Amino acid sequence: MLGNQTVISHVILLGFGELHGMQMFLFQSFLIIYIFTIIANFLTVLVILVDQHLHTPMYFFLGNLSCLEMMYSSTILPKMLDSLLTGEKSISFKGCITQLYFFAFLCSTECYLLSVMSYDRFLAICKPLHYATAMRITRCIQLAAVSWINGMVFTSVYLIFMLQLWFCGPNEIDHFFCETLPLIKLSCSDTTFMKHAVSVLAYTFTFPPFTLTFMSYIFILRTILKIPSRTGRQKAFSTCSSHLIVVTFFYGAIAVVYLMPETEEKKNPSKFFSLLYTALPSLFNPLIYTLRNKDVKEAVKKLLFRFWKTRYVNLHLKE
Repeated sequence: MLGNQTVISHVILLGFGELHGMQMFLFQSFLIIYIFTIIANFLTVLVILVDQHLHTPMYFFLGNLSCLEMMYSSTILPKMLDSLLTGEKSISFKGCITQLYFFAFLCSTECYLLSVMSYDRFLAICKPLHYATAMRITRCIQLAAVSWINGMVFTSVYLIFMLQLWFCGPNEIDHFFCETLPLIKLSCSDTTFMKHAVSVLAYTFTFPPFTLTFMSYIFILRTILKIPSRTGRQKAFSTCSSHLIVVTFFYGAIAVVYLMPETEEKKNPSKFFSLLYTALPSLFNPLIYTLRNKDVKEAVKKLLFRFWKTRYVNLHLKE
């Protein structure tokens, strides 16, 4: 289907071409972001696997989120880095569709994972007596699996609609990755139905997890405000504040990009806000959870101490 309906073989990602004198600076900046993203998320997953104290539902979902973030950043940043370093802005059309698929799949999956994590915090704070029963390991695995499967189903249905379009030129996208709306604009077909279909699909698959997340935090905040002691309120809020920051950051950037009126003057701000839900959350999420979580910080210290102790012993044995 793709070969029969596509005339163009390559797509040109203009990226940050308007910033001619800053290409090397941008390359170095995004390379540092990518390296630290992989290290931070990998370390988070490793700590959760190694430390028995972190084998709880909250950290199980955090481990899933960290795995997703490594895949998410690897979908977009490597091509962006190659373009900034070599100046090669071309990507094959099939490569563009593949990048779009994994971006949409991982982005929609993150929406569901964030809603599941908010539901976990809701049960822990608002229904503490039922928490152990409600969040058994089998239930956690089911909720995580549903998040990944829903993201895959949404993206597969969306891709079926996308592949009905005919792309005969032009082939330039004024963006740093193959994003949905700019790609649709390249089509020579009537895209009226496709735009409506994308809106309906996005609403159907992303509004429920957003609503669940929003409602969970309303109940959480109501419960926290009812706690009589100030210390108790602070302790309860600290357990969910990290997640609330991540959710606000993620959904806020998406809302700005997709609700912003389409004008020529607002292309660059749109690119900037796109970074806020593509490249930067993958780096910030593990840092936010780590810096605001005593359990994770202690687990990281133990892991690093064990590593350096083992290395020190091995060096002395060699001597």
